[in-house]
Order: sequence, then structure tokens, then C-alpha cells
Amino acid sequence: MTINQLTTLLIFFLTGVIIGFVFDFFRILRRSFKTSDIVTYIQDFMFWICTGAILLFSIFKFNNGELRGYIFIGTIFGIIAYMLFLSKHLINLFTKILIFLKKILSYPFKVIFNFVKKHIYTPIQKIVKNIPKFTLKNKKKDNLSNKFQE
Repeated sequence: MTINQLTTLLIFFLTGVIIGFVFDFFRILRRSFKTSDIVTYIQDFMFWICTGAILLFSIFKFNNGELRGYIFIGTIFGIIAYMLFLSKHLINLFTKILIFLKKILSYPFKVIFNFVKKHIYTPIQKIVKNIPKFTLKNKKKDNLSNKFQE
């Protein structure tokens, strides 16, 4: 193996690490946010598009578009190394960061929601609930007044 081939092997090892990180990015999103099946399918599709783009970019940029066995070996070993040594720690770290950010960012929305509920929604709800009672009382009064007029 020449120096050029070793350099290319190392580059594709790093490409494998990047692909592993992209995979974990989508795993972190799934852990942090509840998603429906259709969103999961869309995320899977986006993962494969991103992975393909990263791999194609690397092949054309660093190996002039030539496919060699050591490219795939480097990429696979990069993914395996990432999954064995980095994945668990990064997932835990980024999941905690996202959960923390969700709490911080959701607080203003909770305050606004509670304000709207207390000062706008609840008074309107009370008025709407009392409309049938009010109309029934008026109907009874109208009926009584009509009877007395006859």
C-alpha cells in the first residue's frame, strides 16, 4: 500500500465516522421528539440521501471517482469504530442537551399558553356555557309575557 492509499483509507475511515454521526443524529431526534411512523420514514429517507451524498462527495473529492476495496473497508471500519467508541457517549450527551433546550424553549410557550387560557379562553368559555341558560330564561320570560298579554 502506498502513502496515497493509506491517506485515502484514513479519509474514508473518517467518512465512516461522519456517517455514524449522521446516523446518531437521527437517533437522537427520535429519542428527543415523539415522531409518527411517516416522520420516521421521512427521516430514514433523509439519512440515506445524506449518507449517499457524503459517500459520493468523498469518493469524487479524495479518490477521483475511483472505487477501490479499501474505500469500503475504511468506511465500514470507521462506522464500526464510531459505533463502538463514540456513539453511546454522544447520544447521551446530545439527548440531554436537547431535552434541556426543549425545557428552556418551551417555558415561554407555557407562560403564554397559561395566560391565554386564564385571561381569554376561560372567560369566553364561561360566556358560551351561559348562553343556553340565558336564552332559556328569556324564552320563559317571553312566553310568560305573551300569556299575560293575551
